[in-house]
Amino acid sequence: MPAHYIILIAVVAVALFIAIWGFKNLARAKKLAAENTAICREESRMLDFLHNLGESIEQETSATRLQQIIVNGVVNVIGASGGAIYFIDTNRQILIPKFVSDHCPQIIGVPLDIAKRAKKDPRILESHMRMAQQSTDEGILGACLISGKSIFIADLKSHEAMSDALVSFDGNIAVMAAPLFHAGKDLGVLIVAREHEQGTFGEHDFTVFRSIAEQSSFALGNSLIHLEASEKRSLENELRHAREVQRILLPQANPKINGYDIAGINIPARLISGDYYDFINLENDRLGIVIADVSGKGVPAGLLMVMCRSLLRAYSVGESSPTKVLASVNRQLFPDTKEDMFITLTYVILDGKNSSLTISRAGHDPALYYEKESGEITQIKSPGLAIGFDEGDLFERKTQDLQINLREGDCILLHTDGLREAINDEEDEYGIERLKNTFRQSAAKGASAILLDMQQSHRDFKGNASQKDDITLVVIEKI
Repeated sequence: MPAHYIILIAVVAVALFIAIWGFKNLARAKKLAAENTAICREESRMLDFLHNLGESIEQETSATRLQQIIVNGVVNVIGASGGAIYFIDTNRQILIPKFVSDHCPQIIGVPLDIAKRAKKDPRILESHMRMAQQSTDEGILGACLISGKSIFIADLKSHEAMSDALVSFDGNIAVMAAPLFHAGKDLGVLIVAREHEQGTFGEHDFTVFRSIAEQSSFALGNSLIHLEASEKRSLENELRHAREVQRILLPQANPKINGYDIAGINIPARLISGDYYDFINLENDRLGIVIADVSGKGVPAGLLMVMCRSLLRAYSVGESSPTKVLASVNRQLFPDTKEDMFITLTYVILDGKNSSLTISRAGHDPALYYEKESGEITQIKSPGLAIGFDEGDLFERKTQDLQINLREGDCILLHTDGLREAINDEEDEYGIERLKNTFRQSAAKGASAILLDMQQSHRDFKGNASQKDDITLVVIEKI
């Protein structure tokens, strides 16, 4: 073969080699460019997701909106068909669907009747998924929660968690699920799914999903902290309003009645007091004086106290016997009083014309009676049963009026058990004897001064210890 033909063939071969090499490198370059573009888009979606998540934390976005941001965000970043987020209920036994994205594939088993109806109307399945709660040990959600780790299942239909004969599962999908937890506490499960027609998930998808689940756990945990703090602030504001209403219901000034010096005080241990006292102006220069202690503390005790106050004021009109008034209050309150709630109460009707008082004690701490002439203090132990223990008959047999004639300088101290049972740092109790001694030492100073001495004695005794119970005191002095 002539030399120039050989050279020509060689040149063509080289050119062909270069062309083939160029085409291969061009294809490889296009593939790398496509992959790079896909990665850039994924990074952009991820950055958008993290930006939205960060904004939601900073702006204290509502829990519902945050759940939507997380689910829709992870679906968008991963390129999933759909996803959902489930939270554990307060009893730690049920997973509740909080947000299920549109077009989310079937990720839970459904009853056979639902599955049959869903073949005719897919909306039935979507509705079921948005409402159906799952046991924390049931299905793929339970499996994820129990393992405490993120899981990747290429074919959910074949997974053992979906083998229950009582449920139907027809979807050919891949899923990734991650437990959500914050500060050592399980919150729920985040799950995404992709239909096989759109391709399965890869290891890179799983890595990205785990990262998103970690960020979402942090965001949800912070959201719960903000929510709890907000609810606490709201509750505290409501309690302060309730306390203000309760304070208004207490006497705003000490009463004026000829021949007597009377003063009262209520010191709540919490915002809402279960104690109360009241002064009720009656006809013919008489005054009703009430002190009461509702069992329990907080809002329930405060509400029962308000009911008792209203009833007692209503039944006091035109009635000269304290016991009859309390009997009417008891019959009215008993049907609405829970078994673990009752009211101890002392009701005094003071007659300014004849210097006498009539007292009825419904299971309350006995009043202390200081007689100036002897300097002695005795307890007024008139018989009586607490309000709310009995529907009426027993209460009315046990509870009786007791009349006392006061002389100049005599004092009566009505008190709840909050001061007597006060505890100091050494776990010592204030006690009835200390109460008597403080009362005796200050009895000659006048009603208001007695209350001041009682409060100072309590402060000196308890030191840095907190007040455990409401303290209410009323002093009646004959002048």
